[in-house]
Amino acid sequence: MTEIPTEVDVLVAGSGGGIAGAYTAAREGLSVLLVEATDMFGGTTAYSGGGGVWFPCNPVLQRAGTDDTIDAALNYFHAVVGDRTPRELQDAYVRGGAGLIEYLEQDPAFEFTVLPWPDYYGSAPDARNDGYRHTIPLPVPDSALGRYAGSVRGPLDTERLGVPAPEVLSGGRALVGRFLAALDRLPNVTCLRSTPLVELITEDGRVVGAVIEHEGAPIRVTTRRGVLLASGGFEQNPAMRAEYGVPGEANDTMGGPGSTGGAHRAGMAVGADVDLMDQAWWSPGLTHPDGRSAFALWFTGGIFVNQDGRRFVNESAPYDRLGREVIRQLQDGSAGLPFWMVYDNRDGNVPPVQATNVSMVDAAQYREAGLWHTADTVAGLAEAIGVPAAELEATIERFNKLAASGVDDDFGRGAEAYDRVFTAGESPLVPIDRPPYHAAAFGLSDLGTKGGLRTDTHARVLRADGTPIDGLYAAGNTMAAVSGTTYPGGGNPIGASMLFSHLAGLDMAAQDAAQ
Repeated sequence: MTEIPTEVDVLVAGSGGGIAGAYTAAREGLSVLLVEATDMFGGTTAYSGGGGVWFPCNPVLQRAGTDDTIDAALNYFHAVVGDRTPRELQDAYVRGGAGLIEYLEQDPAFEFTVLPWPDYYGSAPDARNDGYRHTIPLPVPDSALGRYAGSVRGPLDTERLGVPAPEVLSGGRALVGRFLAALDRLPNVTCLRSTPLVELITEDGRVVGAVIEHEGAPIRVTTRRGVLLASGGFEQNPAMRAEYGVPGEANDTMGGPGSTGGAHRAGMAVGADVDLMDQAWWSPGLTHPDGRSAFALWFTGGIFVNQDGRRFVNESAPYDRLGREVIRQLQDGSAGLPFWMVYDNRDGNVPPVQATNVSMVDAAQYREAGLWHTADTVAGLAEAIGVPAAELEATIERFNKLAASGVDDDFGRGAEAYDRVFTAGESPLVPIDRPPYHAAAFGLSDLGTKGGLRTDTHARVLRADGTPIDGLYAAGNTMAAVSGTTYPGGGNPIGASMLFSHLAGLDMAAQDAAQ
């Protein structure tokens, strides 16, 4: 049985990106208690297919020969995010990632490689369309995690479909697993599962610890250096979503089960200011027979049509931009749910979606649920999905002409590098002209909320007047996102979560050294 320390230097709540803060503090010599509210480590980070980080000019990219510069990356990030978040916070993120990778690579537990992934605003100044700002962890055997083997959340197919978890961790599971493998070798850290943070303890305006709950019993833990809140967003909390006006449903989120907003509430209770509370990381979601719409990307065909049978969006756009356009049209009434992916039979009746995040089940189940339809004619398909036949016929006729020309004059599909990443650089405009014709229902999904506690460049939590709350830090989706209302590039959420957790650990270690 693990002995639970009641006095430590650092308490970290959350084991997704927050695990980087626990690792940093422990590596710097501080005593650390990491608590995870759920029964598995990793949070939403563990669900990531790649586990990538958007860290320009890091050593992995440098060894691969990139000619990128921090100034160019800053120019891009500033152009995309604008003034929605403090410039100094943006700068801390863009400048800090390379140093974090260098720091981690000093430990043999960490290995990374380049996965080229184009920036999500390919027309913005200094966008990196060759994808060389994106780095992922190498896979790692579960057995390498020592006492933490078998304790990493996911993958989604395991949790939702009962598929056995693979013996080799990849993507976000590999990232979390590598941190756990590193923590397994450090004697000054304790990691607990099924242990939520209940409330913060303050003295004279300073956070001096927290009450955690373990096996149904409250435990008071005091901290000498600080508490880092990094336990995800509140996407799994329907009441908070409604309170702050977050579009979509908790049923359709891809966020981890522990993302219920407890850390947000604890921070606000001691005076933390919040921002971006109506925001999330959005995506279209393929609707499955269990009624949940799950994040989907990598479309190799098809078009999206609304309730009027009209095409309404660039289907190959980066998922957050696509999701935001769906939300805009839901709010003005020009689109509704579900919207439909319409495609032909060139690859059979399964939707041309190559990355569903939750695997498709038997096609008959989708048909029985009214989610997939097939007809010999476009008019017949229109009747099946309840849209005007004339409009759908005109939409497909128009799209096929655009596909023949190779240029989408209506929505710009294929105009940016990301649009072509899944078609090997070729046009993503695939005609719909081989009967029978098919339609699959889509909804709105998200990868978690991104509103949270306001912080400074050291991840210290701020009050409304801009002063820091001593002893309190935040990162990940518990922190108001550095990217504001945008998603600049793949690996931005995990990258920011890791970096600001790391900066929190360094700040607490520096305080220790100064005393």
